[in-house]
Amino acid sequence: MEKRLTRTDYLFAIMFIFMLVVALGAFFYGLKVGKEKSAMKYEEQIAKQNEATKELTAYHQQHLVSFYHTIYQPYKEFQKKWFDQMYEIDATGSADASGIMKDLGKLASDKYDALSKKTMPDSSPLLQEGLQNYLKSLKLFSEAAKNFQSKANSMKGTDLLAEIEKDAYFTEAKTFTLKAQKNYYDAMVEWNKTIDPQFKPADTGKRIGIKDWSQLNLNMKNDYIAAVMLNGKTFKPYTPQDLTAKIDDLIASGQAKKMNYGEVQQAVDVLVATEAVRPGDFIRQKNKLYGNENLPQVPFFFSQD
Repeated sequence: MEKRLTRTDYLFAIMFIFMLVVALGAFFYGLKVGKEKSAMKYEEQIAKQNEATKELTAYHQQHLVSFYHTIYQPYKEFQKKWFDQMYEIDATGSADASGIMKDLGKLASDKYDALSKKTMPDSSPLLQEGLQNYLKSLKLFSEAAKNFQSKANSMKGTDLLAEIEKDAYFTEAKTFTLKAQKNYYDAMVEWNKTIDPQFKPADTGKRIGIKDWSQLNLNMKNDYIAAVMLNGKTFKPYTPQDLTAKIDDLIASGQAKKMNYGEVQQAVDVLVATEAVRPGDFIRQKNKLYGNENLPQVPFFFSQD
């Protein structure tokens, strides 16, 4: 005969089912809360990692080197051609000055087309700005050179150079070049910050004494000179580090003291006015003056352009 369940049996079964439901609910609720907490913790870690990565890589050495090869070096090819051709007009009074201006205009236009296809990472706005300034410079060089084509052959070489020097478009083109140069050296200072927490940049907008100058590292000196060249509209075939090396050589040799230079600007004025700086001066003086400097692996710090 089949045994019938008692009221107690039913009550026990109901309680068991209820406890099972509660236990399962608690389990899934705990699982959900645990996942949410883990996700929040993970997201916080990722956010911190991303922020740290952004800070470390905003001006990563790789970006500086990439800018050199894809932006700076192609522009320098135009700049070198520009100075070579200006020298030819000055030295020989070239009979085909119009042809020279035509070639320079075309080269500037070709370089503009090539660089306009290049990009720099959003995390490196100084390099982006540098690219844009080089593009503006090339555009102005191209247009100004074309404007001189028709009249270049009718002018003496010295007169042509004088007209070029005071031409508003050429002047603006050179200024954009110097702005781009300053952007690049600013980016190197930002890189220096990432490798040396103790590094404190100097104010490139203020005049600096010889004593304070000597306390700066090479990256900061170069950035300061890039600012001096921009402010003085010093458009020359040499780099800021070439001018830096000449200043440091004057100091190291005791010549700056003999000439009673109290500020770096005094040395710059004399060196620029006397055309005492040449491309490659930094490389020639590097081992003598800068044996222990920490520089980014940008090629012009290790061999002459």
